[in-house]
Amino acid sequence: MSVQAVTEQLPEPVRDSMAEFFALAAQVWEQSFLGFSVGQGLSAIGVLAISIVFRGLFSSVIVARVRKAATKTETQLDDKLLEALYGPIKLIPVIIGLFIAMTILGLNAEGAPINGDRVVQTVMVIALFWGLHNAVTPVALLFAPLRRALNPVMIDWMAKALRILFLIIGVATVLSLWEIPVAGVIGGLGLLGVAVGLGAQDLFKNLIAGILILTEKRFVPGEWVKVDGVVEGTVEQINFRSTLIRRFDKGPVYVPNAFLSDQAVTNFSRMTHRRIKWVIGVEYKTTTDQLAYIRDNVLDWVLNHPEFAKPPEVSTFMHVDKFGPSSIDFFLYCFTTTTNWGEWLRIKEELAFAIKRIVEEAGTGFAFPSTTIYMDDGAELFVPPEVKKHEPHDDPDKQSRFIARGEGSGGAGEGEGR
Repeated sequence: MSVQAVTEQLPEPVRDSMAEFFALAAQVWEQSFLGFSVGQGLSAIGVLAISIVFRGLFSSVIVARVRKAATKTETQLDDKLLEALYGPIKLIPVIIGLFIAMTILGLNAEGAPINGDRVVQTVMVIALFWGLHNAVTPVALLFAPLRRALNPVMIDWMAKALRILFLIIGVATVLSLWEIPVAGVIGGLGLLGVAVGLGAQDLFKNLIAGILILTEKRFVPGEWVKVDGVVEGTVEQINFRSTLIRRFDKGPVYVPNAFLSDQAVTNFSRMTHRRIKWVIGVEYKTTTDQLAYIRDNVLDWVLNHPEFAKPPEVSTFMHVDKFGPSSIDFFLYCFTTTTNWGEWLRIKEELAFAIKRIVEEAGTGFAFPSTTIYMDDGAELFVPPEVKKHEPHDDPDKQSRFIARGEGSGGAGEGEGR
């Protein structure tokens, strides 16, 4: 017996109630899923779920094979570019699944509550500008010759600015897709920018100063600089607002770019040579022949050493300079070919050993601060009185008791002492 035959045998009120129930169930099926049928909703969710699963398969199989092929090439550009585009590429299956889901729901038709095409286009724009944003860093490697000609930090700044520009263009594109007036938003941001600019003059001043520092090539990261009265150390980062200089005690110092632009900065890393400037004092009893021997041999040692720069490239001399309070002073002035601090200290040590040896060979010695007192014939000499020699007591305990009572130790000298 069919369902229809069974239904016809039911009383009329029951048949009407059953018809209303099935009509209600059909209405729920057709409109309960956010205005769509349950079948459409479940189908759309299933498509999105499959696209997400395929996204993982796509990234693990296809992208992995492309990455394996990229590792076989000599250049590192394709490896870094694939790594940067890895996230946006994984959105491709999701975009396809989203498009199919929107088609199932009928959101790409006229009069739909949500414009499905715009949703898909929005995700595509996000993936596109996300990829452009990430690709800036590896593509910057192509500008290696320009990096050497200009400045590595300037190239990094340009890359940062380009990434920010892609973000702004991407946001503007999404707003245009949804018919949001971009001009009004930009105008509002312009007014906001004026208000912010009035209160952030120092920020823009430091930004411009940073650009001037980079264009003038005052210093680059890794160089040793000194700003009188402020800091001395190694430059680590040149940021938009400030420069990070790490002192030699490893303490970081953030100096505003405007200050570095206005003040004198000494860049020790760009020295052509490193100077040694010494005053060497010898004893006054040193003869002129000994002075000449020391002068000639020290100068000859310096001029024949391969790690010292030679005239006329630099000034090099060793002369008797002056008669000091306690010494006859030589003045040694020379330069090493290296500017490395550790090597410079080693060469200075060798020079110190050579000078000491030469002074000893000359038969004289180094002077040290001393004072000589001359007395006239009529001067009276003060001779301190003799101190009586202490004689130990036979009984130390008895001696201690005498001292505690204020008594002397006895003997002939007691009365004289008082």
